[in-house]
Amino acid sequence: MASNTIDMLRNDLPVQQESLVLSGEVPTGLVLVDIVNGFCTVGAGNLAPVAPDKQISGMVEESARLARVFCDRNWPVFAFLDSHHPDIPEPPYPPHCIAGTDESKLVPALQWLENEPNVTLRCKDCIDGFLGSIEKDGSNVFIDWVKTNRIKIILVVGICTDICVLDFVCSTISARNRGFFPSLEDVVVYSHGCATFDLPNDVARTIPGAIAHPQSELMHHIGLYMARGRGAKVVSEVAFDC
Repeated sequence: MASNTIDMLRNDLPVQQESLVLSGEVPTGLVLVDIVNGFCTVGAGNLAPVAPDKQISGMVEESARLARVFCDRNWPVFAFLDSHHPDIPEPPYPPHCIAGTDESKLVPALQWLENEPNVTLRCKDCIDGFLGSIEKDGSNVFIDWVKTNRIKIILVVGICTDICVLDFVCSTISARNRGFFPSLEDVVVYSHGCATFDLPNDVARTIPGAIAHPQSELMHHIGLYMARGRGAKVVSEVAFDC
């Protein structure tokens, strides 16, 4: 039944995916969304996978591959880290990624980024990283990063495809369309570099206020479809010139 539903979804809501080849000729920035233990490491928190998850581990692997190439070439990287105050809830989700705990830290495969000079780390306490980049004086760290590096293409990877990744992509595209990024041309979502979480309906029924969230390929596909509908490009392959 689930397989039939996904096949029908792909037929009725197709997501056109392209290939992307990056070179130094077009300034490109890599954005990592919430690739932290609290969302990706087994048993690390309320929203972490309870068992090894192929979609999430694949996302981490691809994100680490891209990050390594970007750092080797000294291209700009911006990493969002979900990080919440213990006394400030984020409904409808249970407490997660509490600031100062291992939950809010990059996964082991990406912790080396903390020492890379071309990497900007941004802790955020909300779903949308674009909003989470706003400072008290009204400035925006992410906007400044794009402008400083004169970025034309943003390549987005991370978790969750249909939540934090999608919200960030939508806000960034809206800001681009309103002229906040004079240099920015394209926002690109790498499908194999994204993942989402799994909360089956039978489990959700046992959690007050919870909503079922079937991972399989269902919500991941919907997230990609929505991003494409908002104006993002979706790619299934990312390669680099020699």
